[in-house]
Amino acid sequence: MLIRSTDPFREFDRLTQQLLGGGTTNRPAVMPMDAWREGDRFVIEFDLPGVSPDTIDLDVERNVLTVKAERVAKNGDWQMLANERVRGSFSRQLVLGDNLDLEKIEAAYDAGVLRLVIPVAEKAKPRKIEIATAPKQEPAAIES
Repeated sequence: MLIRSTDPFREFDRLTQQLLGGGTTNRPAVMPMDAWREGDRFVIEFDLPGVSPDTIDLDVERNVLTVKAERVAKNGDWQMLANERVRGSFSRQLVLGDNLDLEKIEAAYDAGVLRLVIPVAEKAKPRKIEIATAPKQEPAAIES
């Protein structure tokens, strides 16, 4: 079996990926995510397969959450035969609402998925407001 080392479409594919945001060190790749609400908390999951937890960086400034990660290319004395997985820097920013408690964000990374849990702020939760009433006064006795 002969593996062809020159591919006439390889450079065209590489150029297309760079122009369409396939991910290079100059242009970060897209980081797929899901987000949903579970009761009093929001959950966000980012797909980051093959990313070392040491390269993941989370920052919150005001109400903007920034997620950065890097999938490092392997170095060695070998020749790449297929190159379809995106390598390099990944970055994504989310604008979070004022109703979330950004001081209590929990983050976990397992099996290539970064999971963030953000609780709803106490001030944004529904609450019952009691209505004050004037104290009842006993009728005054009539003196005769």
